Amino acid sequence: MAVSKQVIATEAITRKVDLDNPKVVAKLKKNMGHMTYGEPAWPNDLLFMFPVVILGTIGVIVGLSVMDPAGVGEPADPFATPLEILPEWYLYPAFHILRIAPNKLLGIALMSAIPVGLLFVPFIESVNKFQNPLRRPVATTVFLIGTLVTLYLGIGATLPLDKWVTLGLF
Repeated sequence: MAVSKQVIATEAITRKVDLDNPKVVAKLKKNMGHMTYGEPAWPNDLLFMFPVVILGTIGVIVGLSVMDPAGVGEPADPFATPLEILPEWYLYPAFHILRIAPNKLLGIALMSAIPVGLLFVPFIESVNKFQNPLRRPVATTVFLIGTLVTLYLGIGATLPLDKWVTLGLF
Protein backbone atom coordinates (compact mmCIF):
# COMPACT_ATOMS: atom_id res chain seq x y z
CA MET A 1 0.00 0.00 0.00
CA ALA A 2 2.87 2.37 0.78
CA VAL A 3 4.40 1.81 -2.66
CA SER A 4 1.20 2.79 -4.45
CA LYS A 5 0.96 6.03 -2.45
CA GLN A 6 4.48 6.99 -3.52
CA VAL A 7 3.66 6.32 -7.17
CA ILE A 8 0.48 8.39 -6.92
CA ALA A 9 2.36 11.22 -5.18
CA THR A 10 5.03 11.40 -7.90
CA GLU A 11 2.44 11.30 -10.68
CA ALA A 12 0.61 14.22 -9.12
CA ILE A 13 3.72 16.43 -9.34
CA THR A 14 4.57 15.91 -13.01
CA ARG A 15 2.28 15.28 -15.92
CA LYS A 16 3.03 12.97 -18.79
CA VAL A 17 2.80 14.06 -22.41
CA ASP A 18 -0.62 13.29 -23.86
CA LEU A 19 0.37 11.82 -27.22
CA ASP A 20 -3.26 10.96 -27.97
CA ASN A 21 -4.14 14.64 -28.28
CA PRO A 22 -3.57 15.72 -31.91
CA LYS A 23 -2.99 19.37 -30.91
CA VAL A 24 -0.13 18.40 -28.60
CA VAL A 25 1.40 16.13 -31.26
CA ALA A 26 1.18 18.92 -33.85
CA LYS A 27 2.91 21.35 -31.46
CA LEU A 28 5.61 18.83 -30.62
CA LYS A 29 6.33 18.33 -34.32
CA LYS A 30 6.90 22.07 -34.59
CA ASN A 31 9.04 22.04 -31.40
CA MET A 32 6.42 24.17 -29.67
CA GLY A 33 4.71 21.73 -27.31
CA HIS A 34 7.10 21.91 -24.41
CA MET A 35 4.80 24.17 -22.38
CA THR A 36 1.82 21.83 -22.64
CA TYR A 37 3.17 19.34 -20.14
CA GLY A 38 5.49 19.20 -17.16
CA GLU A 39 5.65 21.55 -14.23
CA PRO A 40 3.90 24.88 -14.83
CA ALA A 41 5.80 28.14 -14.40
CA TRP A 42 2.98 29.62 -12.33
CA PRO A 43 3.10 29.37 -9.37
CA ASN A 44 6.20 27.18 -9.01
CA ASP A 45 8.90 29.29 -10.64
CA LEU A 46 7.38 32.74 -10.50
CA LEU A 47 6.22 32.57 -6.92
CA PHE A 48 8.95 30.54 -5.26
CA MET A 49 12.16 30.37 -7.28
CA PHE A 50 12.50 33.93 -8.58
CA PRO A 51 12.25 35.58 -5.14
CA VAL A 52 14.81 33.13 -3.78
CA VAL A 53 17.24 33.95 -6.58
CA ILE A 54 16.64 37.71 -6.29
CA LEU A 55 17.01 37.76 -2.50
CA GLY A 56 20.08 35.52 -2.73
CA THR A 57 21.69 37.88 -5.23
CA ILE A 58 20.93 40.90 -3.06
CA GLY A 59 22.30 39.04 -0.03
CA VAL A 60 25.56 38.20 -1.82
CA ILE A 61 26.02 41.80 -3.01
CA VAL A 62 25.30 43.26 0.43
CA GLY A 63 27.55 40.68 2.10
CA LEU A 64 30.45 41.41 -0.23
CA SER A 65 30.05 45.15 0.17
CA VAL A 66 30.06 44.85 3.96
CA MET A 67 33.06 42.50 4.01
CA ASP A 68 35.18 44.53 1.57
CA PRO A 69 33.89 48.08 1.09
CA ALA A 70 35.27 50.07 -1.81
CA GLY A 71 37.63 52.83 -0.75
CA VAL A 72 37.04 56.37 -1.84
CA GLY A 73 40.73 57.06 -2.48
CA GLU A 74 42.70 60.28 -2.40
CA PRO A 75 40.95 63.60 -2.88
CA ALA A 76 41.42 65.02 -6.37
CA ASP A 77 44.02 67.74 -6.86
CA PRO A 78 43.44 69.62 -10.12
CA PHE A 79 46.88 71.28 -9.95
CA ALA A 80 48.98 68.10 -9.64
CA THR A 81 48.97 65.74 -12.59
CA PRO A 82 50.37 62.28 -11.83
CA LEU A 83 53.55 61.32 -13.66
CA GLU A 84 52.15 58.17 -15.19
CA ILE A 85 48.50 58.16 -16.15
CA LEU A 86 47.28 54.73 -17.21
CA PRO A 87 43.92 53.76 -18.65
CA GLU A 88 42.03 50.64 -17.62
CA TRP A 89 43.93 47.38 -18.13
CA TYR A 90 42.03 46.35 -21.26
CA LEU A 91 43.17 49.53 -23.03
CA TYR A 92 46.88 49.08 -22.26
CA PRO A 93 47.91 47.78 -25.74
CA ALA A 94 46.16 50.59 -27.63
CA PHE A 95 47.48 53.17 -25.15
CA HIS A 96 51.00 51.84 -25.56
CA ILE A 97 50.76 52.01 -29.36
CA LEU A 98 49.77 55.66 -29.06
CA ARG A 99 52.54 56.29 -26.54
CA ILE A 100 55.43 54.82 -28.57
CA ALA A 101 54.42 56.15 -32.00
CA PRO A 102 56.70 59.01 -33.09
CA ASN A 103 53.80 60.87 -34.68
CA LYS A 104 50.38 61.01 -33.03
CA LEU A 105 48.63 60.69 -36.40
CA LEU A 106 50.60 57.51 -37.02
CA GLY A 107 49.61 56.32 -33.52
CA ILE A 108 45.93 56.88 -34.28
CA ALA A 109 46.33 55.07 -37.63
CA LEU A 110 47.99 52.11 -35.86
CA MET A 111 45.24 52.05 -33.24
CA SER A 112 42.58 52.04 -35.95
CA ALA A 113 44.40 49.11 -37.57
CA ILE A 114 43.32 46.94 -34.61
CA PRO A 115 39.60 46.78 -35.52
CA VAL A 116 40.45 46.71 -39.23
CA GLY A 117 42.61 43.65 -38.56
CA LEU A 118 39.79 42.07 -36.61
CA LEU A 119 37.54 42.48 -39.65
CA PHE A 120 39.76 40.02 -41.52
CA VAL A 121 39.40 37.28 -38.88
CA PRO A 122 36.28 35.69 -40.44
CA PHE A 123 38.05 35.43 -43.79
CA ILE A 124 41.10 33.85 -42.20
CA GLU A 125 38.87 31.47 -40.26
CA SER A 126 36.99 30.34 -43.36
CA VAL A 127 40.13 29.23 -45.19
CA ASN A 128 39.92 25.83 -43.53
CA LYS A 129 36.72 23.94 -42.72
CA PHE A 130 38.07 22.06 -39.71
CA GLN A 131 37.30 23.03 -36.13
CA ASN A 132 40.42 21.55 -34.60
CA PRO A 133 42.98 24.36 -34.07
CA LEU A 134 45.83 22.00 -34.96
CA ARG A 135 44.26 21.45 -38.40
CA ARG A 136 43.89 25.21 -39.01
CA PRO A 137 47.49 26.44 -38.97
CA VAL A 138 46.84 29.88 -40.48
CA ALA A 139 44.13 30.88 -38.03
CA THR A 140 46.00 29.39 -35.08
CA THR A 141 49.21 31.21 -36.00
CA VAL A 142 47.41 34.54 -36.44
CA PHE A 143 45.67 34.06 -33.09
CA LEU A 144 48.87 33.17 -31.22
CA ILE A 145 50.89 36.03 -32.73
CA GLY A 146 48.09 38.50 -32.02
CA THR A 147 47.81 37.27 -28.43
CA LEU A 148 51.56 37.53 -27.85
CA VAL A 149 51.76 41.03 -29.35
CA THR A 150 48.78 42.16 -27.26
CA LEU A 151 50.34 40.78 -24.08
CA TYR A 152 53.71 42.34 -24.95
CA LEU A 153 52.16 45.77 -25.55
CA GLY A 154 49.96 45.47 -22.47
CA ILE A 155 52.86 44.67 -20.16
CA GLY A 156 55.01 47.32 -21.83
CA ALA A 157 52.38 49.99 -21.16
CA THR A 158 52.90 49.63 -17.42
CA LEU A 159 56.66 50.26 -17.66
CA PRO A 160 58.58 53.48 -18.30
CA LEU A 161 59.43 54.25 -21.91
CA ASP A 162 63.11 53.36 -21.54
CA LYS A 163 62.34 49.82 -20.26
CA TRP A 164 59.35 48.71 -22.31
CA VAL A 165 61.28 47.02 -25.14
CA THR A 166 62.91 44.49 -22.80
CA LEU A 167 59.92 44.54 -20.40
CA GLY A 168 62.34 45.47 -17.63
CA LEU A 169 64.04 42.06 -17.74
CA PHE A 170 67.47 43.20 -19.02
